[in-house]
Amino acid sequence: MRLIVRLIAQLVVIVVATLTATSGFVMIEAHKTVEAETAATAERVAFELENLFWREILWRGSMRRDKVLPIPNWESLSTLKLVSPGVCITFAPAGEEPRKLCSLLEGVGAPAPEWFAGAYRELFGPETSVTRRLTVREPETGAVVAAADADAAVRQAWRQISIVLGVAAPMAMAICLLAAMAIARALAPTQTIVEGLRRLEKGNYRRPIDDGQAAEFGLIARAVNDLAERLDHTAAERTALTKRLFEVQEEERRALARDLHDEFGQCLAATLAFAAAIEAGAHDRPDLAEDARSISKAARRMMGTLREALARLRSQDLEELGLEACLIQLVAGWNARTARTAVVHLDLMGNLAALPQSVSTSVYRIAQECLTNAMRHGRPSDVLLRVERASSTDAEVSLTIEDNGGGTPASINGSAGHGILGVRERIAALGGSLTIGRAAGGLRIAARIPLSQPSGLASTGLVTA
Repeated sequence: MRLIVRLIAQLVVIVVATLTATSGFVMIEAHKTVEAETAATAERVAFELENLFWREILWRGSMRRDKVLPIPNWESLSTLKLVSPGVCITFAPAGEEPRKLCSLLEGVGAPAPEWFAGAYRELFGPETSVTRRLTVREPETGAVVAAADADAAVRQAWRQISIVLGVAAPMAMAICLLAAMAIARALAPTQTIVEGLRRLEKGNYRRPIDDGQAAEFGLIARAVNDLAERLDHTAAERTALTKRLFEVQEEERRALARDLHDEFGQCLAATLAFAAAIEAGAHDRPDLAEDARSISKAARRMMGTLREALARLRSQDLEELGLEACLIQLVAGWNARTARTAVVHLDLMGNLAALPQSVSTSVYRIAQECLTNAMRHGRPSDVLLRVERASSTDAEVSLTIEDNGGGTPASINGSAGHGILGVRERIAALGGSLTIGRAAGGLRIAARIPLSQPSGLASTGLVTA
């Protein structure tokens, strides 16, 4: 719509500029016409008065010097007929006082508005006069001076502009209206194409754009539809690949946990046994017994670290214990680890036992990562973990983590770590959505995961509130 408005505005500007230029041209032509009529009036009146003088001389037949230049009756209707409307002539025969004869202004037109009269006078200045001698051989006959009345020139210019604009302005308005309708009709498909592009931006690739438009827009619509089809195929492949990557990741975690437990755990147990044996046999060597106790302490710390690592790596407990029990263990572990500096609250709602295995694993991993981020990047005193499935028929499960650690959504999105990126990719692989917003004193991370995903599901982006 903005494009249509801009085009119509440009069209209006062009029309107004054209009318303005036309008005200026008409004013110039009107001024030239006034000058031409003034000059023509001077020629006609001078010719007529010259004929009057010669007739007077011939009729009188006198050869006296004072009668060579008789004074004819020149102020007559016949002379006035030769004067153009709005023009005044001034004549002083035989040295007499100059007398003026003017035509009527009503023949020129209606009075012009003050603003137009001021603009006309400012543009062209005062009217110039035209002087014509009756005869070169007898300079005493005097000269005719013709000048246009200032008001008459303005009236004539206003009359011509009124006539032109009276026709041109309605035509210009009609052209603008018809052109605007034509532009709006021609650009109507752009709104459909923009809506289709916005659907693509949101990840909806399954709703094609109607390509039965004009030739150019039809080509654009078909190109957008082809792009949407390719993006849909790519998104489906990406979703399948992401799911497979997380499956491989879980398999690798289980294998790593198994190897750590079987190999590293047994080595630590053997180390503890050897240290205990050394300590028991070193009755006469206090220094050796102290070293054995130090080895036992280090081995126990390593075994504690190993148990924590195994707890993070293992996912088989989800199959054995279920999601609820694993979340309870996760929260209990954090409460024991934080030494009362932060309390993690768990709120479980609905039947979580019947969730698909991939969803249960994702919910557990998301909760694990979000709790780690809350403790690592903030100093909360309270953290709430809520997992909700309102009823067994609900088609989605929601997970919410709120803390009062004072973080901001911008700091989470701009962090260099890969934790939130992994959470987003995991949720996108299941067709869910992730929202990061503000909570009372901290952050609120909310995830929604559908329990069934249609084939070819497009990825869902990160939403920041």
